[in-house]
Amino acid sequence: MASNPDPAPTLVEARWVIPADPPRAVLPHHAVVIAGGRIREVLPARQARERYRGARRIELTGHALIPGLINLHTHAAMTLMRGLADDRTLMDWLQNHIWPVELERVSPKFVYDGTLLACAEMLRGGVTCFNDMYFFPEAAARAALAAGMRAALGMIVIEFRSPYAADAGDYLSKGLATRDALKHEPLLSFCFAPHAPFTVSDATFERLATYAGELDVPVHIHLHETEDEIRESIAAHQLRPVRRLQKLGLLGLRLIAVHAVHLAGDEIALLSEHGCHVAHCPSSNLKLASGIADVARLVEGGVNTGLGTDGAASNNRLDVFAEMRLAALLGKGASGRATALPAHTVLAMATINAARALGIDGRVGSLTAGKCADMAAVNLDAPELSPCYDPLSHLVYAAGREHVSHVWVNGELLVEEGRLTRLDPSEIAARAAYWKEKIKS
Repeated sequence: MASNPDPAPTLVEARWVIPADPPRAVLPHHAVVIAGGRIREVLPARQARERYRGARRIELTGHALIPGLINLHTHAAMTLMRGLADDRTLMDWLQNHIWPVELERVSPKFVYDGTLLACAEMLRGGVTCFNDMYFFPEAAARAALAAGMRAALGMIVIEFRSPYAADAGDYLSKGLATRDALKHEPLLSFCFAPHAPFTVSDATFERLATYAGELDVPVHIHLHETEDEIRESIAAHQLRPVRRLQKLGLLGLRLIAVHAVHLAGDEIALLSEHGCHVAHCPSSNLKLASGIADVARLVEGGVNTGLGTDGAASNNRLDVFAEMRLAALLGKGASGRATALPAHTVLAMATINAARALGIDGRVGSLTAGKCADMAAVNLDAPELSPCYDPLSHLVYAAGREHVSHVWVNGELLVEEGRLTRLDPSEIAARAAYWKEKIKS
Protein backbone atom coordinates (compact mmCIF):
# COMPACT_ATOMS: atom_id res chain seq x y z
CA MET A 1 0.00 0.00 0.00
CA ALA A 2 1.10 3.60 -0.63
CA SER A 3 2.21 5.40 2.50
CA ASN A 4 -0.23 7.88 3.99
CA PRO A 5 1.19 11.40 3.65
CA ASP A 6 1.31 13.72 6.66
CA PRO A 7 -2.11 15.38 7.00
CA ALA A 8 -0.51 18.65 8.20
CA PRO A 9 -0.66 21.21 5.35
CA THR A 10 2.37 21.91 3.17
CA LEU A 11 2.60 25.04 1.04
CA VAL A 12 4.38 24.60 -2.28
CA GLU A 13 5.05 28.13 -3.52
CA ALA A 14 6.16 28.65 -7.11
CA ARG A 15 7.00 31.51 -9.43
CA TRP A 16 4.24 30.18 -11.65
CA VAL A 17 1.50 27.63 -11.01
CA ILE A 18 0.23 26.19 -14.29
CA PRO A 19 -2.83 24.07 -13.52
CA ALA A 20 -3.44 22.71 -17.10
CA ASP A 21 -7.18 23.17 -16.61
CA PRO A 22 -8.30 25.77 -17.58
CA PRO A 23 -5.85 25.29 -20.42
CA ARG A 24 -4.25 28.74 -20.75
CA ALA A 25 -4.05 29.59 -17.04
CA VAL A 26 -0.70 30.78 -15.66
CA LEU A 27 -0.84 31.89 -12.02
CA PRO A 28 2.19 33.95 -10.96
CA HIS A 29 3.45 33.78 -7.37
CA HIS A 30 0.89 31.20 -6.27
CA ALA A 31 0.94 28.31 -3.83
CA VAL A 32 -0.58 24.85 -3.85
CA VAL A 33 -1.70 23.72 -0.41
CA ILE A 34 -1.29 19.96 0.13
CA ALA A 35 -2.98 18.13 3.00
CA GLY A 36 -3.67 14.41 3.36
CA GLY A 37 -2.25 13.71 -0.09
CA ARG A 38 -4.70 16.07 -1.81
CA ILE A 39 -4.74 19.63 -3.06
CA ARG A 40 -6.65 21.71 -0.54
CA GLU A 41 -6.34 25.07 -2.29
CA VAL A 42 -4.53 26.95 -5.04
CA LEU A 43 -4.16 30.62 -4.08
CA PRO A 44 -1.71 33.54 -4.10
CA ALA A 45 1.41 32.69 -2.08
CA ARG A 46 1.10 35.72 0.21
CA GLN A 47 -2.48 34.82 1.05
CA ALA A 48 -1.49 31.18 1.65
CA ARG A 49 1.18 32.19 4.17
CA GLU A 50 -1.33 34.26 6.12
CA ARG A 51 -3.98 31.56 6.08
CA TYR A 52 -1.65 28.68 6.95
CA ARG A 53 0.73 30.20 9.49
CA GLY A 54 3.25 27.67 10.73
CA ALA A 55 2.71 25.27 7.81
CA ARG A 56 5.73 23.74 6.13
CA ARG A 57 6.76 25.83 3.12
CA ILE A 58 8.63 24.73 0.00
CA GLU A 59 9.73 27.82 -1.93
CA LEU A 60 10.40 27.34 -5.65
CA THR A 61 11.26 30.88 -6.64
CA GLY A 62 12.22 30.22 -10.27
CA HIS A 63 9.99 27.26 -11.01
CA ALA A 64 6.80 26.36 -12.82
CA LEU A 65 4.60 23.97 -10.85
CA ILE A 66 2.55 21.73 -13.13
CA PRO A 67 0.40 18.60 -12.82
CA GLY A 68 2.40 15.39 -12.90
CA LEU A 69 2.85 14.25 -16.49
CA ILE A 70 1.00 11.12 -17.60
CA ASN A 71 2.59 8.66 -20.03
CA LEU A 72 -0.49 7.37 -21.84
CA HIS A 73 1.23 4.41 -23.50
CA THR A 74 4.29 2.43 -22.57
CA HIS A 75 5.65 -1.06 -22.03
CA ALA A 76 7.60 -0.23 -18.90
CA ALA A 77 9.52 -3.49 -18.45
CA MET A 78 10.89 -3.23 -21.99
CA THR A 79 13.27 -0.62 -20.59
CA LEU A 80 15.56 -3.63 -20.09
CA MET A 81 15.67 -3.96 -23.91
CA ARG A 82 16.58 -0.33 -24.56
CA GLY A 83 18.75 -0.20 -27.70
CA LEU A 84 18.66 -3.99 -28.18
CA ALA A 85 17.53 -3.98 -31.82
CA ASP A 86 17.57 -0.50 -33.33
CA ASP A 87 17.14 0.64 -36.94
CA ARG A 88 14.78 -2.14 -38.03
CA THR A 89 11.26 -2.26 -39.42
CA LEU A 90 8.43 -2.88 -36.97
CA MET A 91 7.75 -6.52 -37.88
CA ASP A 92 11.46 -7.39 -38.18
CA TRP A 93 12.01 -5.73 -34.80
CA LEU A 94 9.14 -7.64 -33.21
CA GLN A 95 9.37 -11.06 -34.83
CA ASN A 96 13.13 -11.51 -35.06
CA HIS A 97 14.38 -9.66 -32.00
CA ILE A 98 11.87 -8.59 -29.33
CA TRP A 99 9.49 -11.58 -29.26
CA PRO A 100 12.32 -14.16 -29.14
CA VAL A 101 13.94 -12.38 -26.18
CA GLU A 102 10.58 -12.18 -24.43
CA LEU A 103 9.93 -15.89 -24.93
CA GLU A 104 13.32 -16.70 -23.44
CA ARG A 105 13.62 -14.16 -20.63
CA VAL A 106 10.35 -12.57 -19.53
CA SER A 107 9.35 -13.52 -15.98
CA PRO A 108 7.85 -11.77 -12.95
CA LYS A 109 11.37 -10.79 -11.85
CA PHE A 110 12.17 -9.38 -15.32
CA VAL A 111 8.97 -7.32 -15.29
CA TYR A 112 9.49 -6.09 -11.73
CA ASP A 113 13.09 -5.03 -12.34
CA GLY A 114 12.34 -3.48 -15.73
CA THR A 115 9.34 -1.59 -14.46
CA LEU A 116 11.27 -0.30 -11.45
CA LEU A 117 13.95 1.00 -13.84
CA ALA A 118 11.23 2.67 -15.91
CA CYS A 119 9.66 4.23 -12.81
CA ALA A 120 12.99 5.76 -11.79
CA GLU A 121 13.44 7.26 -15.24
CA MET A 122 9.89 8.55 -15.49
CA LEU A 123 9.78 10.05 -12.00
CA ARG A 124 12.95 12.03 -12.63
CA GLY A 125 11.29 13.34 -15.80
CA GLY A 126 8.17 14.59 -14.03
CA VAL A 127 5.95 11.61 -14.92
CA THR A 128 3.67 10.59 -12.06
CA CYS A 129 1.41 8.08 -13.85
CA PHE A 130 1.88 5.61 -16.70
CA ASN A 131 -0.46 3.43 -18.73
CA ASP A 132 1.26 0.07 -19.14
CA MET A 133 0.81 -2.86 -21.52
CA TYR A 134 2.93 -5.89 -20.75
CA PHE A 135 3.09 -9.40 -19.39
CA PHE A 136 2.86 -10.16 -15.65
CA PRO A 137 0.96 -6.97 -14.74
CA GLU A 138 0.98 -7.95 -11.06
CA ALA A 139 4.80 -7.64 -11.08
CA ALA A 140 4.52 -4.23 -12.75
CA ALA A 141 2.01 -3.24 -10.05
CA ARG A 142 4.43 -4.22 -7.29
CA ALA A 143 7.18 -2.14 -8.89
CA ALA A 144 4.94 0.91 -9.32
CA LEU A 145 3.81 0.70 -5.70
CA ALA A 146 7.41 0.32 -4.52
CA ALA A 147 8.27 3.48 -6.46
CA GLY A 148 5.19 5.31 -5.16
CA MET A 149 3.92 5.94 -8.71
CA ARG A 150 0.44 5.89 -10.09
CA ALA A 151 -0.15 3.27 -12.81
CA ALA A 152 -2.90 2.07 -15.12
CA LEU A 153 -2.17 -1.61 -15.64
CA GLY A 154 -2.98 -3.33 -18.89
CA MET A 155 -4.65 -6.72 -18.70
CA ILE A 156 -2.84 -7.88 -21.83
CA VAL A 157 -4.58 -10.18 -24.33
CA ILE A 158 -2.90 -11.87 -27.27
CA GLU A 159 -3.54 -15.14 -29.10
CA PHE A 160 -0.12 -16.77 -28.88
CA ARG A 161 1.63 -18.45 -25.98
CA SER A 162 4.13 -16.55 -23.83
CA PRO A 163 5.84 -17.19 -20.51
CA TYR A 164 2.84 -15.44 -18.93
CA ALA A 165 -0.12 -17.30 -20.45
CA ALA A 166 -1.05 -20.13 -22.80
CA ASP A 167 -3.87 -18.60 -24.87
CA ALA A 168 -6.29 -15.67 -25.02
CA GLY A 169 -8.60 -17.13 -22.39
CA ASP A 170 -5.68 -17.64 -20.03
CA TYR A 171 -4.53 -14.04 -20.52
CA LEU A 172 -8.00 -12.74 -19.74
CA SER A 173 -8.49 -14.84 -16.64
CA LYS A 174 -5.05 -13.92 -15.26
CA GLY A 175 -5.58 -10.23 -15.97
CA LEU A 176 -8.95 -10.21 -14.28
CA ALA A 177 -7.53 -12.05 -11.27
CA THR A 178 -4.82 -9.38 -10.96
CA ARG A 179 -7.45 -6.65 -11.11
CA ASP A 180 -9.55 -8.36 -8.45
CA ALA A 181 -6.53 -8.68 -6.16
CA LEU A 182 -5.35 -5.06 -6.57
CA LYS A 183 -8.44 -2.99 -7.38
CA HIS A 184 -8.49 -1.39 -3.93
CA GLU A 185 -4.96 0.04 -4.27
CA PRO A 186 -5.50 3.83 -4.56
CA LEU A 187 -2.55 4.34 -6.93
CA LEU A 188 -3.66 1.66 -9.41
CA SER A 189 -6.28 1.46 -12.13
CA PHE A 190 -6.76 -1.03 -14.97
CA CYS A 191 -7.34 -1.29 -18.72
CA PHE A 192 -8.02 -4.25 -20.96
CA ALA A 193 -5.00 -4.36 -23.28
CA PRO A 194 -5.52 -6.46 -26.43
CA HIS A 195 -2.17 -6.09 -28.15
CA ALA A 196 -3.30 -5.21 -31.70
CA PRO A 197 -5.94 -6.18 -34.29
CA PHE A 198 -3.45 -8.48 -36.04
CA THR A 199 -2.72 -10.49 -32.86
CA VAL A 200 -6.29 -10.85 -31.52
CA SER A 201 -9.15 -12.86 -33.06
CA ASP A 202 -12.75 -11.77 -33.58
CA ALA A 203 -13.94 -14.23 -30.94
CA THR A 204 -11.53 -12.84 -28.36
CA PHE A 205 -12.47 -9.26 -29.20
CA GLU A 206 -16.18 -10.07 -28.74
CA ARG A 207 -15.52 -11.70 -25.38
CA LEU A 208 -13.37 -8.77 -24.31
CA ALA A 209 -16.05 -6.27 -25.37
CA THR A 210 -18.52 -8.01 -23.08
CA TYR A 211 -16.16 -7.83 -20.10
CA ALA A 212 -15.18 -4.22 -20.78
CA GLY A 213 -18.81 -3.15 -21.00
CA GLU A 214 -19.78 -4.95 -17.80
CA LEU A 215 -16.81 -3.68 -15.79
CA ASP A 216 -16.58 -0.18 -17.34
CA VAL A 217 -12.84 -0.59 -17.94
CA PRO A 218 -11.02 1.18 -20.82
CA VAL A 219 -9.64 -0.80 -23.76
CA HIS A 220 -6.02 0.04 -24.66
CA ILE A 221 -4.84 -1.20 -28.08
CA HIS A 222 -2.29 -0.49 -30.83
CA LEU A 223 -4.38 0.65 -33.80
CA HIS A 224 -3.57 1.87 -37.32
CA GLU A 225 0.13 2.01 -36.51
CA THR A 226 1.40 1.01 -39.96
CA GLU A 227 0.13 0.81 -43.52
CA ASP A 228 0.98 -2.92 -43.54
CA GLU A 229 -1.41 -3.46 -40.62
CA ILE A 230 -4.21 -1.90 -42.66
CA ARG A 231 -3.44 -3.89 -45.84
CA GLU A 232 -3.35 -7.16 -43.89
CA SER A 233 -6.65 -6.37 -42.18
CA ILE A 234 -8.35 -5.71 -45.51
CA ALA A 235 -6.97 -8.98 -46.89
CA ALA A 236 -7.99 -11.04 -43.85
CA HIS A 237 -11.23 -9.34 -42.78
CA GLN A 238 -12.26 -7.15 -45.73
CA LEU A 239 -12.27 -4.22 -43.29
CA ARG A 240 -9.80 -1.61 -42.14
CA PRO A 241 -8.87 -2.24 -38.48
CA VAL A 242 -10.93 0.57 -36.96
CA ARG A 243 -14.01 -0.56 -38.92
CA ARG A 244 -13.42 -4.12 -37.73
CA LEU A 245 -13.35 -2.94 -34.12
CA GLN A 246 -16.55 -0.98 -34.75
CA LYS A 247 -18.23 -4.11 -36.10
CA LEU A 248 -17.12 -6.07 -33.02
CA GLY A 249 -18.44 -3.47 -30.58
CA LEU A 250 -15.12 -2.12 -29.28
CA LEU A 251 -15.30 1.55 -30.23
CA GLY A 252 -17.82 2.66 -27.64
CA LEU A 253 -15.93 1.11 -24.74
CA ARG A 254 -13.64 3.98 -23.72
CA LEU A 255 -11.16 2.84 -26.38
CA ILE A 256 -7.59 4.22 -26.23
CA ALA A 257 -6.18 3.87 -29.74
CA VAL A 258 -2.38 3.86 -29.61
CA HIS A 259 -0.46 5.44 -32.52
CA ALA A 260 -3.45 6.06 -34.85
CA VAL A 261 -1.01 7.13 -37.55
CA HIS A 262 -2.96 6.14 -40.65
CA LEU A 263 -6.53 7.38 -40.28
CA ALA A 264 -8.84 8.63 -43.00
CA GLY A 265 -11.06 11.63 -42.31
CA ASP A 266 -14.17 9.52 -41.80
CA GLU A 267 -12.26 7.34 -39.32
CA ILE A 268 -11.29 10.37 -37.25
CA ALA A 269 -14.97 11.33 -37.20
CA LEU A 270 -15.82 7.76 -36.17
CA LEU A 271 -13.44 7.88 -33.21
CA SER A 272 -14.85 11.23 -32.15
CA GLU A 273 -18.44 10.06 -32.48
CA HIS A 274 -17.76 7.05 -30.23
CA GLY A 275 -15.85 9.03 -27.60
CA CYS A 276 -12.58 7.20 -28.27
CA HIS A 277 -9.17 8.49 -27.20
CA VAL A 278 -5.78 8.45 -28.93
CA ALA A 279 -2.35 7.92 -27.39
CA HIS A 280 0.03 9.76 -29.70
CA CYS A 281 3.62 8.41 -29.62
CA PRO A 282 5.57 10.64 -32.02
CA SER A 283 9.13 9.45 -31.25
CA SER A 284 8.30 5.77 -31.63
CA ASN A 285 6.31 6.44 -34.79
CA LEU A 286 9.32 8.15 -36.33
CA LYS A 287 11.93 5.66 -35.12
CA LEU A 288 10.04 2.68 -36.55
CA ALA A 289 9.15 4.69 -39.69
CA SER A 290 5.46 4.10 -39.05
CA GLY A 291 4.62 7.61 -40.20
CA ILE A 292 3.43 10.94 -38.83
CA ALA A 293 -0.01 11.01 -37.26
CA ASP A 294 -2.24 13.92 -38.21
CA VAL A 295 -2.73 14.96 -34.60
CA ALA A 296 -3.92 18.46 -35.45
CA ARG A 297 -6.89 16.93 -37.31
CA LEU A 298 -7.55 14.54 -34.42
CA VAL A 299 -7.62 17.35 -31.87
CA GLU A 300 -9.65 19.67 -34.07
CA GLY A 301 -11.99 16.76 -34.86
CA GLY A 302 -12.86 16.38 -31.19
CA VAL A 303 -10.82 13.24 -30.41
CA ASN A 304 -9.35 13.44 -26.92
CA THR A 305 -5.61 12.95 -27.48
CA GLY A 306 -2.83 12.24 -24.99
CA LEU A 307 0.87 11.53 -25.28
CA GLY A 308 2.82 8.32 -24.79
CA THR A 309 6.44 7.32 -25.17
CA ASP A 310 5.85 3.69 -26.16
CA GLY A 311 8.48 1.34 -24.71
CA ALA A 312 12.14 2.26 -24.33
CA ALA A 313 12.96 -0.51 -26.82
CA SER A 314 11.42 1.60 -29.60
CA ASN A 315 11.94 5.19 -28.47
CA ASN A 316 14.53 4.89 -26.59
CA ARG A 317 13.52 7.27 -23.79
CA LEU A 318 10.56 7.47 -21.45
CA ASP A 319 10.68 11.25 -21.78
CA VAL A 320 7.32 13.00 -21.97
CA PHE A 321 8.97 16.44 -22.29
CA ALA A 322 10.58 15.22 -25.53
CA GLU A 323 7.20 13.92 -26.72
CA MET A 324 5.54 17.28 -26.00
CA ARG A 325 8.04 19.22 -28.06
CA LEU A 326 8.07 16.72 -30.91
CA ALA A 327 4.26 16.50 -31.01
CA ALA A 328 3.97 20.28 -31.24
CA LEU A 329 6.58 20.59 -33.98
CA LEU A 330 5.30 17.67 -36.05
CA GLY A 331 1.75 18.95 -35.71
CA LYS A 332 2.78 22.29 -37.15
CA GLY A 333 4.94 20.80 -39.89
CA ALA A 334 2.39 18.21 -41.01
CA SER A 335 -0.51 20.68 -41.06
CA GLY A 336 1.42 23.59 -42.55
CA ARG A 337 0.05 25.83 -39.81
CA ALA A 338 2.28 27.38 -37.17
CA THR A 339 -0.80 27.88 -34.99
CA ALA A 340 -1.59 24.16 -34.82
CA LEU A 341 -1.08 22.41 -31.46
CA PRO A 342 -0.15 25.44 -29.35
CA ALA A 343 1.78 24.91 -26.11
CA HIS A 344 -1.27 24.88 -23.83
CA THR A 345 -2.90 22.17 -25.97
CA VAL A 346 0.21 19.99 -25.85
CA LEU A 347 0.58 20.38 -22.07
CA ALA A 348 -3.06 19.30 -21.76
CA MET A 349 -2.26 16.23 -23.89
CA ALA A 350 0.42 15.26 -21.36
CA THR A 351 -1.80 15.87 -18.33
CA ILE A 352 -5.58 16.31 -18.20
CA ASN A 353 -6.29 14.71 -21.60
CA ALA A 354 -4.36 11.57 -20.65
CA ALA A 355 -6.13 11.44 -17.29
CA ARG A 356 -9.46 11.73 -19.10
CA ALA A 357 -8.55 8.82 -21.39
CA LEU A 358 -7.81 6.63 -18.36
CA GLY A 359 -10.99 7.70 -16.58
CA ILE A 360 -9.05 9.18 -13.65
CA ASP A 361 -9.49 12.89 -14.45
CA GLY A 362 -11.60 13.28 -11.31
CA ARG A 363 -8.47 12.47 -9.29
CA VAL A 364 -5.46 13.74 -11.29
CA GLY A 365 -4.45 15.63 -14.42
CA SER A 366 -4.77 19.22 -13.19
CA LEU A 367 -3.87 21.29 -10.15
CA THR A 368 -7.40 21.58 -8.84
CA ALA A 369 -8.67 21.68 -5.27
CA GLY A 370 -9.85 18.23 -4.18
CA LYS A 371 -7.64 16.29 -6.59
CA CYS A 372 -4.67 14.17 -5.56
CA ALA A 373 -1.44 16.11 -5.20
CA ASP A 374 0.39 14.68 -8.22
CA MET A 375 2.72 17.51 -9.25
CA ALA A 376 6.08 18.34 -10.80
CA ALA A 377 8.26 21.43 -10.41
CA VAL A 378 10.34 22.56 -13.38
CA ASN A 379 13.23 24.96 -12.78
CA LEU A 380 13.03 27.66 -15.46
CA ASP A 381 15.94 29.66 -14.00
CA ALA A 382 18.64 27.72 -15.85
CA PRO A 383 20.82 29.78 -18.24
CA GLU A 384 19.64 27.78 -21.25
CA LEU A 385 16.06 28.72 -20.38
CA SER A 386 16.70 32.44 -19.89
CA PRO A 387 14.98 34.77 -20.42
CA CYS A 388 11.49 33.39 -19.85
CA TYR A 389 8.70 35.47 -21.38
CA ASP A 390 6.06 32.74 -21.34
CA PRO A 391 6.50 29.81 -18.92
CA LEU A 392 3.81 27.73 -20.61
CA SER A 393 5.61 28.02 -23.94
CA HIS A 394 8.94 27.26 -22.24
CA LEU A 395 7.60 23.98 -20.83
CA VAL A 396 6.93 22.67 -24.34
CA TYR A 397 9.60 24.28 -26.51
CA ALA A 398 12.61 24.90 -24.25
CA ALA A 399 12.59 22.89 -21.02
CA GLY A 400 13.50 19.24 -20.70
CA ARG A 401 13.26 16.49 -18.14
CA GLU A 402 16.66 17.54 -16.78
CA HIS A 403 14.99 20.68 -15.43
CA VAL A 404 12.54 18.75 -13.23
CA SER A 405 13.53 19.39 -9.62
CA HIS A 406 10.65 18.05 -7.48
CA VAL A 407 7.92 15.46 -8.04
CA TRP A 408 5.01 14.54 -5.79
CA VAL A 409 2.56 11.64 -6.10
CA ASN A 410 -0.43 11.60 -3.78
CA GLY A 411 1.30 14.31 -1.78
CA GLU A 412 4.48 12.31 -1.23
CA LEU A 413 7.72 13.95 -2.36
CA LEU A 414 9.37 11.30 -4.56
CA VAL A 415 11.97 13.53 -6.25
CA GLU A 416 13.70 16.29 -4.29
CA GLU A 417 16.24 18.55 -6.00
CA GLY A 418 16.49 15.95 -8.76
CA ARG A 419 17.15 13.03 -6.41
CA LEU A 420 14.87 10.05 -5.95
CA THR A 421 13.71 9.78 -2.34
CA ARG A 422 12.40 6.19 -2.38
CA LEU A 423 14.46 4.41 -5.00
CA ASP A 424 18.19 3.65 -5.00
CA PRO A 425 19.61 4.39 -8.50
CA SER A 426 22.72 2.25 -7.97
CA GLU A 427 20.63 -0.78 -7.02
CA ILE A 428 18.37 -0.27 -10.03
CA ALA A 429 21.39 0.07 -12.35
CA ALA A 430 22.80 -3.19 -10.97
CA ARG A 431 19.51 -4.96 -11.75
CA ALA A 432 19.64 -3.59 -15.30
CA ALA A 433 23.24 -4.80 -15.74
CA TYR A 434 22.22 -8.28 -14.54
CA TRP A 435 19.49 -8.50 -17.21
CA LYS A 436 21.76 -7.14 -19.91
CA GLU A 437 24.13 -10.09 -19.35
CA LYS A 438 21.22 -12.57 -19.31
CA ILE A 439 19.85 -11.21 -22.58
CA LYS A 440 23.25 -11.07 -24.29
CA SER A 441 23.92 -14.68 -23.34
